[in-house]
Amino acid sequence: MSLIENRSEIWLDRLKPYRERLHDHPQLIVEGKLSRMVGLTLEAVGCRAPIGSRCMVETKSGRMIPSEVVGFAGEKIFLMPIGDPHGLEPDCRVIPLGVESLAKVGFDLLGRVLDGSGNPLDNKGPLITEARVSLTGIPINPLSRKPIREPLDVGIRAINALLCVGRGQRMGLFAGTGVGKSVLLGMMTKFTTADVVVVGLIGERGREVNEFVQKILGEDGLKRAVVVATPADYPPLMRTNGALLATSIAEYFRDQGLDVLLLMDSLTRYAQAHREIALAIDEPPATKGYPPSVFAKLPRLVERAGNGDEGGGSITAFYTVLTEGDDHNDPVADSARGVLDGHIVLTRALADAGHFPAIDIEASVSRVLTDIVDDDHLKMVRELRSLYSTYQQNRDLVNVGAYKPGSNPKIDRAIQKMPAILDFLQQGINEPVDVNASIQQLAQLLADH
Repeated sequence: MSLIENRSEIWLDRLKPYRERLHDHPQLIVEGKLSRMVGLTLEAVGCRAPIGSRCMVETKSGRMIPSEVVGFAGEKIFLMPIGDPHGLEPDCRVIPLGVESLAKVGFDLLGRVLDGSGNPLDNKGPLITEARVSLTGIPINPLSRKPIREPLDVGIRAINALLCVGRGQRMGLFAGTGVGKSVLLGMMTKFTTADVVVVGLIGERGREVNEFVQKILGEDGLKRAVVVATPADYPPLMRTNGALLATSIAEYFRDQGLDVLLLMDSLTRYAQAHREIALAIDEPPATKGYPPSVFAKLPRLVERAGNGDEGGGSITAFYTVLTEGDDHNDPVADSARGVLDGHIVLTRALADAGHFPAIDIEASVSRVLTDIVDDDHLKMVRELRSLYSTYQQNRDLVNVGAYKPGSNPKIDRAIQKMPAILDFLQQGINEPVDVNASIQQLAQLLADH
């Protein structure tokens, strides 16, 4: 039995308390039947259920397949199966549970690897959770959020020194395939000073999940982390729920007053899973096949991260955004830039040259930099960026020997400092550099000897 196949006994046990709770509201548990299945969508008649609530579809063999209500039309409701739909046929029983999807949360999740339904994937025994919270979260009054004023150490020198990340900031990690974004996320997981790390691996290859947990994250990194993994072969609803579950877990730890680092790989796969669901229920495509509802759901997910109320914890989030064909004007990338508090761009040219992390300093920006660093640090950041940009603009002239030394003092200094700048921007995967050390090394780099 595969991981995404549901165990009938477990779901029958879960069904019992729901049916007992709804005993006084029989209109919510009127059973229906399956009338049609088109693509990934199930159509049920004879029952009523609100959007986002769960239903159980019982096959003729007695297997229970959990599904979620994603739409309705007249007397029909549209369901999306969470488990393997094999065995479904016309007139299968559809049993509304009458409740929304809930996330199991608690400190027992630390060190565990879960699927999008919150079930363990790591064979470490059952979970003992303290509470259940809504999978979709509760919006925070924007005027109640604590301002971003303190930096968060992520252990990456180029980020700590030049793209300072504040506690409660939402950053995008824009990259094509194979340029080192997963390794960079793993380094942050191990090196950060955050209290808890929550990792959402959404729509990635199954091989990469085990590699990230065992090799990149490691045993020490996993001790204070929670990993939610929904690989590419999982149903689209499970993939979207994986992103929501990871965010709900991060919110729980934030509400306990802890500083949380949320790493989601990737926001693009989350959008693609929503595209599959929306197109399956006949929502018309708008931009490059993405229906309008996709671009409405992205900010809802991202806005759940950030600081909580004054005196509470924080969620500092990194969302990777896949730029297909290295196109940074992809609809999802363009939409993400508008809702995030900054972006870090990884380029293939740097990665191919063996430059790691392959961060393009010119194209990357942190929108809260001026709020979390002092004037001296800000001056050094601007000076290094100016030197780097000056060299890049005149690189061709220098390489072909057309530039005559002494013609421009600024270009001369950029040429002189460039080897040291390139060394500064690179870092070994097992070499953590904290914020103070990053700033000191930046000052030494820019000092004239």
